Amino acid sequence: MIDLESVRLFILSVELGSLTKAADAAGTVQPVVSQKLKALEQRIGRRLIDRTPRHLRLTEDGQVFLPKARELLAKHEDALIFGDEPPLHFSLAASDHAIGGRLSAAIRAIRMALPANAVIEVSIGFSLNVKDIFASGRADAAIIRRNGGGSDGEILRTDSLGWRAAPGWRPRSNSAIPLMSLGSGCGVREIAVTELRRAGVDWRDAFTAGSCAALHDGILADAGVAPMGDICARGLPDRGAELGLPPLPSSDIVLLSRARTPAHASAIRALAAAVSGTGG
Repeated sequence: MIDLESVRLFILSVELGSLTKAADAAGTVQPVVSQKLKALEQRIGRRLIDRTPRHLRLTEDGQVFLPKARELLAKHEDALIFGDEPPLHFSLAASDHAIGGRLSAAIRAIRMALPANAVIEVSIGFSLNVKDIFASGRADAAIIRRNGGGSDGEILRTDSLGWRAAPGWRPRSNSAIPLMSLGSGCGVREIAVTELRRAGVDWRDAFTAGSCAALHDGILADAGVAPMGDICARGLPDRGAELGLPPLPSSDIVLLSRARTPAHASAIRALAAAVSGTGG
């Protein structure tokens, strides 16, 4: 028989890109995950993952096994549901600028930590609004971006803000900097505007997006320059010094949470692992 916990740790490792993060999400330690994966590979007779201290990559056999592993785990979870219990609800509120490209990994990690019939609700907004949602009790967990001050919550990582623009983009000479942002109410925009004014740099609102994904598309379309953290930038470098723009401060990515049940605690742990900084 295949050990289902080994299968779950295999999927978590792939989803989170790290044995350390998989261990954090599962409430164990990295050596245990490594041992479980080795035992799974021995049971199957195939190498599933190539791993180094900094990288994790599926082998060809691992790519074949991954969908089978997900199906196996899903059927196991379905077998434990009898339909006479109300589904567990888990609500996540997150700032787009705080969770960035890790949203999909976070949702998958949360789902793996909860019963198969659990209902997951996700709200995306500005950090100030997200914090209000959590304070009102409408969210079990919240991911916010915090700039200076405040001690509540768990700091998951520090994220550097930078000026992101398309490769080769340059502002027109003697013209105001075309600023791209999520618009009024966005804390990242407020930081950027404050630093531009302090440095005496002329600017104008050129592109207001509804999400960081749309903001990224606007950057690639040469619509202007946008203040974004590394977590959202999708690899775009900080071009601030090159473009003569003032440096932007780093921010803390913070988790606010309340665990109503052991299942909620597991989901919160998985969320933290998915959003936290890189691990080995």
